[in-house]
Amino acid sequence: MSKPRILVNVFHPDIESSRCNKILMDTAVGELENVTCRDVYSECRDFKINVKHEQKLLVDHDLIVFQHPFYWYSGPSLLKEWEDKVLEPDFAFLPAGGDQLKGKHWLTVLTTGARKDVYRSGGLYNYTISELLRPFQQTADICGLKWLPPLVIYSVLPEDSESYFNVTNEEISNFANTYKEYLDEYTME
Repeated sequence: MSKPRILVNVFHPDIESSRCNKILMDTAVGELENVTCRDVYSECRDFKINVKHEQKLLVDHDLIVFQHPFYWYSGPSLLKEWEDKVLEPDFAFLPAGGDQLKGKHWLTVLTTGARKDVYRSGGLYNYTISELLRPFQQTADICGLKWLPPLVIYSVLPEDSESYFNVTNEEISNFANTYKEYLDEYTME
């Protein structure tokens, strides 16, 4: 039995300066044969999105991963633009007959600058990560994709940050290995 085909779309406006997303992209997905990993900001300069190419990539893969930092309780702006352009009604919107993604799976891999404990009722941000990701989950649902629980690494600040909450390089490496194992062991169940 062949392994599921995995598409990892990394949405980071400056991946080379990213302390964590670059490591995740290189370590977690760079060595797996059944994974296609893309730096979408590099491929879609000036927000020029080749819709047909993006749609073909989605059709050709079983698990679609959206890896990105958590900006203002959402993803980077290119991710929203990508959704608006690529997930056209006749392609991916089930109520309009777009069923090209039906039965595939959606995984969000998220980096946040804040600690885990602030994402809760009564915490600084008042809502859990799960609650804040509802728009992405609804997008997956309306496109016929199975929503998978997100993988989240918290407290990713610049390495020279004075905060004692800052995740260590060792913790980033451990998370990258967990991410890689998840993708390597993933099955379409």
